[in-house]
Amino acid sequence: MVGGGVALVNVQHFENWGDSGIADHSQQTDTSADVDTDERNHQAYVQQLENSRLRLSQLEQELKRVRQQSIFIGNGYAGDQNPSAGGNGALAFDMDYARWLEEHQRHISDLRSAVNSHRGDNELRHLVDGVMSHYDEIFKLKSVGAKSDVFHMLSGMWKTPAERCFMWLGGFRSSELLKILGNHLEPLTEQQLIGICNLQQSSQQAEDALSQGMEVLQQSLVDTLSSTSLGPTGSGNVADYMGQMAIAMSKLATLENFLYQADLLRQQTLQQLHRILTTRQAARALLVISDYMSRLRALSSLWLARPKDQL
Repeated sequence: MVGGGVALVNVQHFENWGDSGIADHSQQTDTSADVDTDERNHQAYVQQLENSRLRLSQLEQELKRVRQQSIFIGNGYAGDQNPSAGGNGALAFDMDYARWLEEHQRHISDLRSAVNSHRGDNELRHLVDGVMSHYDEIFKLKSVGAKSDVFHMLSGMWKTPAERCFMWLGGFRSSELLKILGNHLEPLTEQQLIGICNLQQSSQQAEDALSQGMEVLQQSLVDTLSSTSLGPTGSGNVADYMGQMAIAMSKLATLENFLYQADLLRQQTLQQLHRILTTRQAARALLVISDYMSRLRALSSLWLARPKDQL
């Protein structure tokens, strides 16, 4: 953002310099015999250069103060950080996610084969634990990815369009997932029904709290970015402008925590569900979740491949 501030100030000051009489001086003919006029023009030209030099010096001092004031924005964010680092981080996560998804499909294939062939509970438990551990891995990858580019993680650009349509804070809604599973896990004991009902209720409450927090954050950002102290584009004090942007940056830093809390809720929901269900029920639940996500990806592929001339 500091670079953006510099550009604004440069445009403003160079526009002010456009009022100088340099152009008028260049239009004078060399045949003029009025020595006094030439001398006055020369003195005006020298004075204008001096004024420009002073303005440039003032600008450099002002920008120096801005950099010092906004250095806390984040470990050299004011200019020392590679601007492409975020993009590289997003690309690295996309590649990691593609590998994770491929491995996840292998886990699910093994689990499905075990369920269909009625393997023993011990073998089934091992496969279920393997899928659960693999889900833990994606949450770790997302945590690392958020530190590099939290916007990429929240937008879900690493998923298909249909999946993004149902995303909430960078992933699935735990409460909605529990609703989907409801019709696929019968028969359930009364204790299991109560456990799942309580889990769905607590998940919904946590989601509502996080959603409200995001709304408050967004409104706070709107208030900060629309502050009258910023002034119209290209005007206002540069230090005030950068101060306001630094405040906005500090507020944006909380986005990473929101994503972490949402993923923690998803992770804990899966773990709690695993504890409520039997091994065989947990296996079916994991297959249902995987099938639902696969169908969303298939829906995206069909939508993108549809004949465009029929629209």
